[in-house]
Amino acid sequence: MAAADTLTDLVRAELATPVDPRVTAMARALAADYPGSARAVLFYGSCLRMSELDGLMLDFYLIVSDYGDAYPRRWMAVANRLIPPNVFPFQHDGLIAKYAVLSEADFHRLNGPETRNVSVWARFAQPSRLVWAVDDTAANRAVVAVARAAPTLLAAAGREEGEEPLAWWRRAFALTYSVELRAERTGRAQSVVDADADRYARFSAPAIAAIAGHAYAGRWAQRRIEGKALSIARLAKASLTYAGGIDYLAWKINRHAGTKIEIKPWQRRWPLVAALTLVPRLMKSGAIR
Repeated sequence: MAAADTLTDLVRAELATPVDPRVTAMARALAADYPGSARAVLFYGSCLRMSELDGLMLDFYLIVSDYGDAYPRRWMAVANRLIPPNVFPFQHDGLIAKYAVLSEADFHRLNGPETRNVSVWARFAQPSRLVWAVDDTAANRAVVAVARAAPTLLAAAGREEGEEPLAWWRRAFALTYSVELRAERTGRAQSVVDADADRYARFSAPAIAAIAGHAYAGRWAQRRIEGKALSIARLAKASLTYAGGIDYLAWKINRHAGTKIEIKPWQRRWPLVAALTLVPRLMKSGAIR
């Protein structure tokens, strides 16, 4: 229990690290768009390390009490429940962002070992910030959920004989990158750790200790099949829920893979068809994996 408490303390302190005031203001404005259902807003991703945010796409998770309370249209709640999360664009005070919506229950579940899908626990095993919470209860629930992510990641990868902790982290992230459709170049998983090696060294002992009793390493072949299929399903769903989603997909792939994809007018008119036809071509060319 002491190890878990130590990990929770580390996560709590990390989540409370101050951010650019414009990020905090953006999170507050985002939460205001979901009155009565917004519980917490977390800031994550590569922009955490950036001092200049103009022109960048910020990443948030909006945690809500219930999907039914969050959306005026029932089909949006159903889509979020069946294939979480829903993802939307957002702009505030000259900054642009995308945010993913999860319920408190799903955020807790998807950070833990009860799900094979890596998308949430792989992200929140990395640094993040709690930039808004409706009250202390919501903040504490976010801390507890995020504290589940690092042990889930390491346990899922399993430790190889004689493996040093930082090498374990690197290999674990490399495995998660292999599961999703990724546009990032080879070596991205290693750079995640090397960009803040001291942080991962601090988290290693308590995260490893918190693994005790977890027996779910392996199954990566199955994860890859399920993960790629789920990624395609999410892209298809985003083409319907995310305004300009097909243009964002092209921007992201061009940025990370060095490609020069240009979206044609018909693809904007039929974004679902475009997403379903674009992804196989990009996988075949190696632009995404």
